[in-house]
Amino acid sequence: MPEPTPVPVDQLHFAMPPVHTSVEEERAHRKERLAGALRLFGEYGYEEGVSGHITARDPEFGDCYWVNPFGAPFDGLRPDELILVNGEGQVVEGSRHVNQAAFAVHAQVHRARPDVVAVAHTHSVHGRALAALGELVEPITQESCAFYEDHALYDAYTGVVVDEEEGCRIAAALGPRKAIVLRNHGLLTVGDSVDAAAWWFLTLERSCQVQLAARAAGKPVLIEHRDAVTTREQLGSDLVAWINYQPLWSRISRTF
Repeated sequence: MPEPTPVPVDQLHFAMPPVHTSVEEERAHRKERLAGALRLFGEYGYEEGVSGHITARDPEFGDCYWVNPFGAPFDGLRPDELILVNGEGQVVEGSRHVNQAAFAVHAQVHRARPDVVAVAHTHSVHGRALAALGELVEPITQESCAFYEDHALYDAYTGVVVDEEEGCRIAAALGPRKAIVLRNHGLLTVGDSVDAAAWWFLTLERSCQVQLAARAAGKPVLIEHRDAVTTREQLGSDLVAWINYQPLWSRISRTF
């Protein structure tokens, strides 16, 4: 038997973010990915009553975003059930109400960050636990290094966020970073795609879980600054987040 010949690299499949040929195609893509991310969040138990939302900016109307309807369960959510909300918090497409917290926070983040396509925020268990401590994620694992010096703490709590000014303060605290810990509240992540924002939320929640578990068992050993920065540069881009998310998308897309 002859020695196996390596397959040429250019013949190997490697998924990359799609390039869309029309606004309509891109809108359909974002809505499909948004519905899929919400289904995943439902599987992971990130729902807490009517709390929790992911938004995706419309590719044509920059100050409008797609979001899950108020009170609709994440599980089984379809793209055609999403609603479109304008910058004033008014539903412009769909037949359900919008969660006012989604409008108050997400709209201000979208406005402050034109580079952001999607924003994710739910009341996950370990994210809330770390938020109750008023702490950031520490560089104690390879995954947590993706957030090293690239996430913030909003060190205040004023109740359920329903006013524009509070949303502006949260957006300002987030700044150019990919994530923020909202003290006594939970986590919020952003990305240049729905896939990236969803992945950052998933891996940030897990990083919170690992940090809490490690601290309960002993004293975690911090990764040194230089190595943490290097790891962040390797793993911390939205493209890497998109790539990491694809196995999850492949699985959840089969449920449509």
